[in-house]
Amino acid sequence: TTLTERILFYTGRIDAIHEVRGRDGVGAKMDSMELEREKGITIQSAATYTTWKDKNINIIDTPGHVDFTVEVERALRVLDGAIMVLCAVGGVQSQSVTVDRQMKRYKVPRLAFINKLDRVGSNPERVVNELREKLFLNAAQVQIPIGLEDNLSGVVDLVARRALLHEGADGEKVIEASIPENLLDQVELKRLELVEHLAEVDEEIGE
Repeated sequence: TTLTERILFYTGRIDAIHEVRGRDGVGAKMDSMELEREKGITIQSAATYTTWKDKNINIIDTPGHVDFTVEVERALRVLDGAIMVLCAVGGVQSQSVTVDRQMKRYKVPRLAFINKLDRVGSNPERVVNELREKLFLNAAQVQIPIGLEDNLSGVVDLVARRALLHEGADGEKVIEASIPENLLDQVELKRLELVEHLAEVDEEIGE
């Protein structure tokens, strides 16, 4: 729900970001039930749409709590692809294992999105390793963060070899910049790792 709220904001569908639990008296756009706003969890799947450049994007925000697995299963039957949201601190949790099993059952391709990199104790490297070791996924990063916790300022796109910095009150201003010197070696290492993981499933890249 937190991720969907930001997608809607950055694509211009909503004018402001509100948090779950409705601390500001408004609550996140996708939490329409009073109980969802009160408890800070998604109970019922909610659908919305947005546009980005020349693409129309339909989004179904599904519950993350293990008690509402049936809602996730219903959504997976109609989706073209899914985003598995993982916490940079908590990593792969019991619900992640359940959802991964459902995605495999319905053969839904997915991206893993690691959020909350600004939290104390965030460790995206550990989360990627857990995707490989606990879920047996051929996971590799396509971006690496520039800083972590209080020092998070943007990401490096490993494919395009470019830095994307976020400025403004809500990070709405995205500025393309050169890669920080202290990250150059890590970028090349992670880019090679990405190519190696792709080569495992794509013969053309492997050659």
